[in-house]
Amino acid sequence: MTVTGIVIKNIIRKLLAGQDYRSEIVTLLDAEFLQYVIDFFKRVACAKLDNKDVTADWYKKEFLCSDSFSPQEVAIHSGLNKKTITNMYNSGRKQIVLDASTEHYDTLYDAINSLTEQDSMDIALTIKFRDVSVDLNINESLIVINTLAVKRSALSGGLWSTAGKQVEKPLMATLCALFQVPQKYYDQGNLPDSQRESDFYLFDNANEGFPCEVKLMGKGNPESADAVYARGSRVLVANILSDLNKEQMDANGIFWVELKNIDDYKRFEHVLNALSIPCKPFNGDLQEALDEILPIILSDDVPTSATPQVVLQERTENDDSTTQLLVEFE
Repeated sequence: MTVTGIVIKNIIRKLLAGQDYRSEIVTLLDAEFLQYVIDFFKRVACAKLDNKDVTADWYKKEFLCSDSFSPQEVAIHSGLNKKTITNMYNSGRKQIVLDASTEHYDTLYDAINSLTEQDSMDIALTIKFRDVSVDLNINESLIVINTLAVKRSALSGGLWSTAGKQVEKPLMATLCALFQVPQKYYDQGNLPDSQRESDFYLFDNANEGFPCEVKLMGKGNPESADAVYARGSRVLVANILSDLNKEQMDANGIFWVELKNIDDYKRFEHVLNALSIPCKPFNGDLQEALDEILPIILSDDVPTSATPQVVLQERTENDDSTTQLLVEFE
């Protein structure tokens, strides 16, 4: 799963403006989910039509026992997320996923049968495809509804995680560009293996590396900032930090930037000065500056978290090309 460059750019713009970026992810989630619903209903309609004279469980036959789907898709069709199976069995092997999916589906089907036998309420879905209508009874309808619920949950978890990872380097590179940090002080192309765990590195004139973490956290999970201690980070950039987080980081010599309110991003200049990294104050129009920076950092369709070669280029020992600024403001 990837997040487009346009979405990453919009997230960066909102983060630096102290705005809630989550609407960008929700919009993308809605689009992907609705497209999945349409495709899934088409497959359900075709499968139901193909099995109209079959008395066995057509859904199980077509959506669980078919070789047309990946183990992850089979798990979703059964009402399970593949990650749940992996956690339960400590294995993601194909046969284990398929066996667990079939077992769960049988249990779910029995539970639905028991429920519908006790309740007089009736639910039916009618899918009309190419002027042909297909009716699903209450049992079949509940199976389909459950599958769609699991799929949306899986999409949601994947998108939030992916967005966080793909924003890390572009956000840090954007902050460096805003404060006119020469490229050599944040060139990510020459990291030793021991320095590849962190999200981003800043460097001083002695080429000492300062590990940086980027955390996009929900309101209910500020403790995610604890990763800075596990990785020995010197800088944390996050959209939300608790007062306790800030106090602990101050006590441990960890610099932090919270992007919660307008102009909060300017605290990054204080971090750069404290680390003896050359920079200049930024007092211009933020959105106009981002109009110049972001097209260099990311293309609209970039599917990865890596910033482009202009930022991550490998430098030869005597190459001073990256002493120049990514973008120079007048």
